[in-house]
Amino acid sequence: MYLPRIKLRHMLHIHRYKIILLSTLLLLANAVCTAQRTFNLPEFEDRKAYYGLTFGYNKSSFKSSMHPQFLETDSVYSAQPLFASGFNFGFIATLKLTRRFELRYNPQLVFAEKNILYHLKYPQSINDETEYMTKKIESIIVSNPIQLKLNSDRINNFSFYVFGGIKLDVDVASNARKKRAEQLVKIDYLDTGIEAGLGLQFYFKYFIFTPEVKISNGRNNIHFREAPLKFSNVIDQLRSRMIVFSLHLQG
Repeated sequence: MYLPRIKLRHMLHIHRYKIILLSTLLLLANAVCTAQRTFNLPEFEDRKAYYGLTFGYNKSSFKSSMHPQFLETDSVYSAQPLFASGFNFGFIATLKLTRRFELRYNPQLVFAEKNILYHLKYPQSINDETEYMTKKIESIIVSNPIQLKLNSDRINNFSFYVFGGIKLDVDVASNARKKRAEQLVKIDYLDTGIEAGLGLQFYFKYFIFTPEVKISNGRNNIHFREAPLKFSNVIDQLRSRMIVFSLHLQG
C-alpha cells in the first residue's frame, strides 16, 4: 500500500498548485480588467521586439520504460519515477512577426530534481528495515527553447496567448561520465524536446507582467544504462518531463 499512497500524494500536490495558479490568474485578470482605466503602454503595439526576465518554479520527473532484465532480477520489484520541485530563471526576447504571431527565445538556467522510488526485495543495510529507497537525480540545465506564440486581441490592459516550440537542453551536472557509480542512475548531458503552454499578459504603466504555465517533454532517451549497476540495469529508457510555472517581466 506504500506505493499507491506515494502516487496519490504527488498527484494531490500537483493539483493543488494548479488550483492556486488558476485562482491567482483569475484574480489578476479581474483586477486588471475592472480596476484599471488607463490604457497602459500604447506604443507597445508598434514595437518590433521586446525583452525581459523570467523567474519560474518547476515540477520535473521521468517517463520510464523497464529493461527486459527487470523481469530476471530478484532484487528490485519496481522503479517508480516521482515528481520533485525546482526553480529556474533566465532571459526572454520576443520578435513580432505579424500582429498575432511572435517568435520567442527564452534561454534559462534550470535547477531540477527527479526522483525514482525503488521497491527492493532486500534492505540496503543490516539496520535498515525499509524495502523502499529513493534515488535523487539533481540537474543543472542550460535550456534553450524557441517558441512560436499566438496572441489574442488586447482588451484594455489584458491579453492572453498560446505557444508551442522546441528546445535543446544541456545538463552541466550530468553524472554520465562519473566512475565508481555503483549506486547511481546515470543521466546523459544532452536532450531535445517539445513544449506547449499558455499565458496571460497584464499591461502596467512601465512593464508587462506575464504569468505562464507550460508542459515540456523530452524526446531523447537520456538514461546512460550500464548493466553492472544495480539501480540502472532494470531501467531501459528515461525521458524527461516537466511542468513549469513562470513569471515574465517585460518592457
